[in-house]
Amino acid sequence: MAGVLLAVGTQKGLFLGRRHSGGWDFTGPHFPMQAVYSVAIDTRRTVPRLLVGADSSHWGPSVFRSDDVGESWHEPARPAVKFPEDTGTSLERVWQLHPAGPAAPDVVYAGTQPGALFRSDDGGETFTFVRSLWEHPQRPQWEAGFGGQAVHTVVTHPSDPDLITVAVSTGGVYRSKDGGASWVPSNTGVQCTFLPEERRFPEFGQCVHKIAQDAVDPDRLYLQNHGGVYRSDDGGATWTDIGAGLPADFGFAITSHKHRGDVAYVFPVRADAYRMPPDYRCRVYRTEDAGATWTALSRGLPEDPSYGVVLRDAMCTDDGDPGGVYFGNRNGDVYASADQGDSWEQAIAHLPDVLCVRAAVV
Repeated sequence: MAGVLLAVGTQKGLFLGRRHSGGWDFTGPHFPMQAVYSVAIDTRRTVPRLLVGADSSHWGPSVFRSDDVGESWHEPARPAVKFPEDTGTSLERVWQLHPAGPAAPDVVYAGTQPGALFRSDDGGETFTFVRSLWEHPQRPQWEAGFGGQAVHTVVTHPSDPDLITVAVSTGGVYRSKDGGASWVPSNTGVQCTFLPEERRFPEFGQCVHKIAQDAVDPDRLYLQNHGGVYRSDDGGATWTDIGAGLPADFGFAITSHKHRGDVAYVFPVRADAYRMPPDYRCRVYRTEDAGATWTALSRGLPEDPSYGVVLRDAMCTDDGDPGGVYFGNRNGDVYASADQGDSWEQAIAHLPDVLCVRAAVV
């Protein structure tokens, strides 16, 4: 019987959860003592495939896959993600594993640190280096964010495999209309709040934290920036500030409903220099009108005070009905909502630092 699979990547391994009538059951840690920054649940296949970017302090980073929901894992004999020798660099971390849309059923993208993009055409078994992004003339000017320089977000169009959007910390948003052969910066309207006033809106250099795609209109994107929450209605060409009504416009995570258009979620953080929830209250904010208004969601979440922060990939939605929402914080607590965020339950507590969360009905 199909049910929600909840994958939680932490600083010390991966935990896999299943909901049942009495709560949740988890297995793990898988990959103990490895930092798991990226997880994908690829439901395009007859048998769902799990892809995991794990980072061993001894062996280095690798991409693992499982075709039996975590019962067994396969690691390629050679590194699946590897920089060509002529780049003079090496892989530090896989920040993102993104199965492309239905129009590209075997394609998986990997975003890495250093900031680069890799593409797989065999479901994540092997990857090729997307040299065009690495050789973009602006790349040498990308800075490293607090967590390092990384391509941490990949968004693909569900019906046009040539449309690809990536977010780079701190390079900003880049788009390709030709399947990754060329890239243009797409940051019009997004502020660099850490720059002097006269340089607040540069062509590139923004510290984008996360991008989510609308469920109904794939050209509508939601963006959580390093200061500012934005929406684009033209595939990322231009952006409009939608942060009014939030208690703070800083944060890391943003995600969207899998079925309903105009519905997105954020977890605000007070400020870049004060990384705690506003008023020390654990609240997810939901918009149901594409950012015109926001509603605080807290029923079932911890009562005041709360200090846990949600990282950029540590909040997600599932593809069920009516739609689940999930997040984990740096305190090691994971919360789940089965009713689009109206109410919450604690799925598991006292995990290591939660780095990423993914959920799907499988």
